Amino acid sequence: MKINIHRSNRNRVFAGVIGGIADHYGWNADLARVIYVLISLTPFPGLIGYLVLWLLMKDPIDA
Repeated sequence: MKINIHRSNRNRVFAGVIGGIADHYGWNADLARVIYVLISLTPFPGLIGYLVLWLLMKDPIDA
């Protein structure tokens, strides 16, 4: 199962997952990363969620 969001080539720190989500929704990538870190500090398993998204998201589109 793949979701219709691509990882980012431009806004990537590790795999481009958060940058890809930010690009898809028109968000600021830095703000999306801060929100991800804040969510990861709660009981939500942030690292596992990130890895699952990495597997489900399509490869980056060459720009």
